Formats: sequence, structure tokens, C-alpha cells
Amino acid sequence: MLMQENILVIGANGQIGTELVNHLRSVYGSDNVVACDIRRPDYDTKNAGPFEFVNVLEKENLRQIYQKYKPKQVYLLAAILSATGEQNPKLAWDLNMNGLLNVLDFCLEFGTRKIYWPSSIAVFGPNSPKQQTPQFCTMDPNTVYGISKLAGERWCEYYFHKYGLDIRSIRYPGLISWKAAPGGGTTDYAIHIFHDALKKGKYQSFLSGDTELPMMYMDDAIRGTIELMEAPAENLTIRSSYNFAGMSFTPEVLAAEIRKHIPEFEISYGENDPRQAIASSWPKSIDDSQAQKDWNWKTGFDLSRMTADMLLNLKR
Repeated sequence: MLMQENILVIGANGQIGTELVNHLRSVYGSDNVVACDIRRPDYDTKNAGPFEFVNVLEKENLRQIYQKYKPKQVYLLAAILSATGEQNPKLAWDLNMNGLLNVLDFCLEFGTRKIYWPSSIAVFGPNSPKQQTPQFCTMDPNTVYGISKLAGERWCEYYFHKYGLDIRSIRYPGLISWKAAPGGGTTDYAIHIFHDALKKGKYQSFLSGDTELPMMYMDDAIRGTIELMEAPAENLTIRSSYNFAGMSFTPEVLAAEIRKHIPEFEISYGENDPRQAIASSWPKSIDDSQAQKDWNWKTGFDLSRMTADMLLNLKR
């Protein structure tokens, strides 16, 4: 076990937080990892270690948590995602932006040693290169989620240079997990498809069959997040957010892989879904060579291995 220090995970009930909390508790000890969320957690999370109700927009509430635990590490995962954000853009901006600034200010005030904040491929837009999108390029996001993430990257880099805050970040692709429900993102079809394949033998995708997007299995995402947080600060050259890649595929390619396990599986495609326009503005593949160079990032799951693991675990 590593040295004892209190760690806050804010947004602990989400798709990433659910698995990240469990992993951190296995490394640092259950009592040292405080799960925080605006909603009550499931039974396992609540009873496996400390839990606090936290609203990142309520400063006094947040201050009390910092005073109580004086955290040395903070993971800020609370956010409104791409598809959900388009339904209430001002709320999404408020939570994603002011929540980040509140947390950064309290980290400064209470001497937090290290902060993690996730960005997303949503920072790229219609004029960003689509293939092997580089670390630095045109970034013109056309969703409030992407706009807030791009602004957040700039704030993170600003706080690092201005105040010396050790903030680390990854631009997540679409994340696929069997343990927790998706959170309202544009890539959620790649989770729903597995559930419907097992329950119904068919699935209607809200994205067209040829929509290629960068994706990653949650096991890789959690491992990569921890590896970045454990990397020596002097090795890190990116203080906005690192490009981060796993695999790229289309709904049709994923369906074909599922048919290797469920031969009768059928996929169809809906029309005029607003998520299609969002997906069409995003990269098809990501160049994450800077992450590979700076902290030795390597993906572990390809499409075949991920599909087999998803179906195996969901069947249970």
C-alpha cells in the first residue's frame, strides 16, 4: 500500500468514478478514499469506505469537505456530458466550468498536492483533423460540453503555470464499461448495444453504421488515469490535457464482432438523431504519441478482447 493520504473523488457515482473509487481504495486503503457525489451511491460504494454528499457549485459545502479531510489528491469527475449538455447548455457550462474553478481554488487554499480532471475528444470539432488527430491542432468544438472542456484545459494549464498546481488531465475517447450505466454521452451506443444484444438479440443504433469514433475499454481508462497520476511530474510536458487512444470502430464493425459470439444478432439504424451531428464533428482516430512518450502509455484491449469481456461479464 502507498503512503496514507486522503483522496477525494468528486462525481464518484458516475461511469468512471464507480470503478476508479474501487481501484483507488485497493491501492490507498478504503478509509483514505472519500467518494463524493450529489447523489446517494449504491450499497457497495457506500459501505466500502467514506462517502460525502457534495455539490461542486455550493462553495460552503465544498469548503467543509476540504476542511474535514484536507485531501492531498482530488479527482474531479463531476460533469454533464455531450448529449445531455445540449438539452440544458447553461447548466452544463455552469457545472463543468464553475465546478472546476471552485475545486481548483480550494485545492490551492488547502494545499492539495495533485489534481486530476478529465477532458474529452469533444474538444475537437468540425475543422480538426479526423484521422490520427494530433495533440495540437485546430480545436473548434460545437457542443457546450466540448466548449467547457476546452476552456477547462486552458484553466488547468493556467493554474499550473500561475500557481504551480499539479493538475493532470486526459482527453478520454468514448468509454465502454459493463459495471456502471453510461452517463449521457454521444458514444453511449457502444454500451447499449451489448445489453440489447443479450436481452433482445437486436439493437437500433442512434449513430449511422459507418460512424467511426475513438473508443476505450474502461479497464484501460482506469489504468491509464492511475499511470498518469503516478508519473513523475518532471516527465509531463502537457499541462492542458493528453490525447489518449484505445481503438476506433463503427457501429457496423462492432456489430460484426458481436455476431462472432451471438450469430443471430441484428443491428438497425435510426434517423435524425441529434447525436449524429455531434459524432460527425469528432475525430475518427487519435494520435496519443505524447502520452506514450511522457508516461509510457500503452493500450491493453483491442476490439476482440473488449467484446468478449463485455459479453462474458454482462451474462453474469
